[in-house]
Amino acid sequence: MAVEKSTVTPMMAQFLEIKQAHPDALLFYRMGDFYEMFFDDAVHAAEALDIALTKRGKHDGEDIPMCGVPHHAAEGYFLTLIRKGFRVAVCEQMESPAEAKKRGYKAVVRREVVRLVTPGTLTEDSLLDARRHNFLAAYATVRDEGALAWVDISTGAFHVMTCPRVALGPELARLTPREVIVVDGVESEFAELVSDSGAALTTLGAAAFDSTAGEKRLLDLYKIGSLDAFGSFARAEVAAMSAVVEYLEITQKGKLPLLRPPVSEGQRSTMQIDAATRRSLELTHGMSGGRAGSLLGAIDKTITAGGARLLERRLSSPSCTLAVIQERQEAVAFLAGDTRLTADLRDHLKGVHDLDRALSRLGLDRGGPRDMAAIRNTIGHAQTLLSALSGDLPGVLISAASGLQGHDELLALLDDALVAEPPLLARDGGFIAPGYDSELDEARKLRDEGRSVIAAMQAEFIELSGVSALKIKHNNVLGYFIETTATHAGKMMTPPLNETFIHRQTTANQVRFTTVELSEIETRILNAGGRALEIEKRLFQSLIQAIIAQAGPLGALARALSEIDLTAGLAHLATSENWVLPKMDDSRAFDLQGGRHPVVEAALQASGSPFIANDCDLSEQSIWLLTGPNMAGKSTFLRQNALIAVLAQMGSFVPAKSAHIGIVSQIFSRVGASDDLAKGRSTFMVEMVETAAILNQADDRALVILDEIGRGTATYDGLSIAWATLEHLHDVNRCRALFATHYHEMSSLSAKLDGVDNATVTVKEWEGDVIFLHEVRKGTADRSYGVQVARLAGLPSVVVERAKVVLEALEKGEREGGTNRKAIIDDLPLFAAVPPPASVKEVVKESAAEARLREIMPDELTPREALALVYELRDLAGD
Repeated sequence: MAVEKSTVTPMMAQFLEIKQAHPDALLFYRMGDFYEMFFDDAVHAAEALDIALTKRGKHDGEDIPMCGVPHHAAEGYFLTLIRKGFRVAVCEQMESPAEAKKRGYKAVVRREVVRLVTPGTLTEDSLLDARRHNFLAAYATVRDEGALAWVDISTGAFHVMTCPRVALGPELARLTPREVIVVDGVESEFAELVSDSGAALTTLGAAAFDSTAGEKRLLDLYKIGSLDAFGSFARAEVAAMSAVVEYLEITQKGKLPLLRPPVSEGQRSTMQIDAATRRSLELTHGMSGGRAGSLLGAIDKTITAGGARLLERRLSSPSCTLAVIQERQEAVAFLAGDTRLTADLRDHLKGVHDLDRALSRLGLDRGGPRDMAAIRNTIGHAQTLLSALSGDLPGVLISAASGLQGHDELLALLDDALVAEPPLLARDGGFIAPGYDSELDEARKLRDEGRSVIAAMQAEFIELSGVSALKIKHNNVLGYFIETTATHAGKMMTPPLNETFIHRQTTANQVRFTTVELSEIETRILNAGGRALEIEKRLFQSLIQAIIAQAGPLGALARALSEIDLTAGLAHLATSENWVLPKMDDSRAFDLQGGRHPVVEAALQASGSPFIANDCDLSEQSIWLLTGPNMAGKSTFLRQNALIAVLAQMGSFVPAKSAHIGIVSQIFSRVGASDDLAKGRSTFMVEMVETAAILNQADDRALVILDEIGRGTATYDGLSIAWATLEHLHDVNRCRALFATHYHEMSSLSAKLDGVDNATVTVKEWEGDVIFLHEVRKGTADRSYGVQVARLAGLPSVVVERAKVVLEALEKGEREGGTNRKAIIDDLPLFAAVPPPASVKEVVKESAAEARLREIMPDELTPREALALVYELRDLAGD
């Protein structure tokens, strides 16, 4: 946008100057009640927002493109632009037009960019999902050591961890940040990785990542003398945190949000789950991209937004610390055993607001009176919750109860200061309660009751002067004045009354006076509305300061409420869905009796169908080789065991009759088929890349679920890859694993490898059809029933019949020791020789049992005859 300033108006010159400082953002330039955009910004914004593109003036003989949006509705437009990959620079008027004119008649109103709106720096409720975090992350390296820092400025949460480059992908998959910052010049190295996580990539200069300057930046932010107050941080961690703070200073124009002290996380303290596994297991996102169909969507019984965010964090990062897991389980078990208390807590939590985000908005001067009311009301509900949490409590609830206390002084202040239902915006006024500030009460009285104030003053003047005919009147020339008859005026113009009443005007029949007090009250009445609003704004700022002073205790209160909500939600889930408390220890046990898939079970319950529970015991034979036909439930069985491990280590009950699980350090899943055309990868290549990651990373405490390894290539190639993979898992990784396959030849490995056992998903074949029983039992499947499944899928009957012929020929050749498959296939009759499909009546042959049933008259049977008939029909039907 190279435009000579001399050729444009002063206003347009100001726009161009500000735009030059923010070339990568759309400049929302405030003009009265609108944000307006010009030149290329207008073209891009009009297209993205689907609004009219118009023009304003000319430059070099050409129209200047322009579009605009109302300032009061700007948040919705911000969200649309952010989702489409834009950044927005918000440019506000820093003075009124009247103030600008004091500098000269043609002076332009002073404007400044007050904020950069980016994906990772959103705070408004309308721009955020209340039940999800909105993380901004930064990755730094110092001397080949990597670190990842992330912050949610809408809640103040600030975390950091050492993170080698190889672990960055899984960590971004866990956190799902909206924006990731890297040092300028290396963006090409991280572009694909960041894009895969769904985040926007942002770069900063190397100075922002300097660990020495960064340490000083952090010390200044928290006003402390040493970072040791928060723990020990590696240089790379300091560099990453420094970049986050620097970026916030840039985007928030120096007004930093309320950030909690940074918390250092250990990489091995949580279960490691890579991006492919998270997608496969649908932990927090279903295949459609939303919550529907995900584990999170199925188990979320939380009431509050903070509780929902805590649930997602726990589910995304299951703990590997046994003491932590058991402490959380103890709290859930306590509430699960007291359904009355759980119901009471959940009922009280319905009145709790999103304390973290209200506090953050107030800290950034983006909050309003309702945020204050939310804090007041939440503190009140916290006191109710505290009274309910009495007696002998588990450790988690004891800690939470302590966080509910100590807010009486702030509650009293906000109770006194605020009306019950304040307006959304401070500029609307009317949120300070009557009686809180005498000066405000007086201004409101003058604003709302000016006539009664004047009437009271008139009564005072009558009493003072003794002139009953005295009146206070008003006109547009004199304003308020005192009027009396000429007969009484002489008295008011002589001492001592003349010291109070000042003569202003004499008419034919009346004399008019004023007083110092009347002049003052006139000015105050005329300015009362504006003065009342100014007083409320001043009081609003004082209340913000009082709230910010309690940011630490309020943050603890928010965490306590979230913990109570999550614990009560998991307890409610356990009792309502008949889940069981798993036994957790440091062993290699993995024994689930009657395990169920929580998402599939919920879907079946909705349709009125039962879910078939299955056992899984990897304690002795740590690898199960699972065979059986497609559609029989192998993938469901694989996933449900992985999901149960995740639920157990986040501290929840699990969907099973009993569960004993030794800590699982990692979960890897290779289930399902997909290609990656954007990266030039076929389905088979994607499968091999994911399998390689598993074999290279899985340790002896990992849980691996694999489905159909090798299916994307030639039969013998696939079989050999699957065979070698299973041996590697057994001999090298030595992990617990479920390995599903159609290669029945692999079942012989159970005789060669001590840690491998065979299991199969059972089916029953009847009259050429296959019935899925969805039961997992020890043993092997004799066949895959692929042709029968093809029939169920609706393949043309002629194709199904032809497939049967080919299959029978191939199987016969193998039984007879044939090795030349080409010769066998050459001997098959031609496709066209397959007879046309018979009619339905010809295909479906009536069984002996059905024929016998047709002969029976049920109403004529005695009970003894009916019982005998049951035995007869059983014999006719066979096993």
